[in-house]
Amino acid sequence: MLFDFADTSNQNVYKLLVATIGPRPIAWVTTKDVDGTINAAPFSFFNAMSGNPPVLAFGIGGRAPGDVKDTGGNIRRTGQYVINLCSFELAEQMNITAIDFAKNDDELKEAGLTTAPSKYVNVPRIAEAPVAFECERLVIVDVGIDRAVVLGKVVACYVRDDCVLDQDRCYIDTPKLDLIGRMHGAGWYARTTDRFELPRIPVDEWPARKAKAAE
Repeated sequence: MLFDFADTSNQNVYKLLVATIGPRPIAWVTTKDVDGTINAAPFSFFNAMSGNPPVLAFGIGGRAPGDVKDTGGNIRRTGQYVINLCSFELAEQMNITAIDFAKNDDELKEAGLTTAPSKYVNVPRIAEAPVAFECERLVIVDVGIDRAVVLGKVVACYVRDDCVLDQDRCYIDTPKLDLIGRMHGAGWYARTTDRFELPRIPVDEWPARKAKAAE
């Protein structure tokens, strides 16, 4: 069935996107305003866009025209933020930080979470998060009256000690991170515990494999 977006409401376009693109990793973003106020909020329109330079992108939806939430405003003013990743054991706390609190309310305190200092940016990471990326803003692309896409360069990455297999080779125990992703509807998520391995096929092996499959 074809869904022509020219004839589809914004609400239904959103439904189609989130029902078909998943799981989407969660950017649990911490920011710090110029007055020192710390903000934390999760965003599921998120992924890695480049390895060299290391670039992460996430999308922010506002609550009203001209509004890209506290996160977007803080990044515009300071240029720095931290993208934390969310494990299954932190799902409830992450959901609490998604509540539409007032600007001066402390989402992390409400969720019973703590912070740890970053090395290069003046924004703390979530201490309980298994992974955190210190980011510096590259560009903010306004894609609507209340929507923006933030692209940032990663300047440092924290990974919980017990999830690092080999520090020198940067081998990470990805399954142990037990990260979650956003799925469809108003509250569905997925864990990364159901996996399968499918190695890339070298081009010089493809003719033999193709011939064997045709037998």
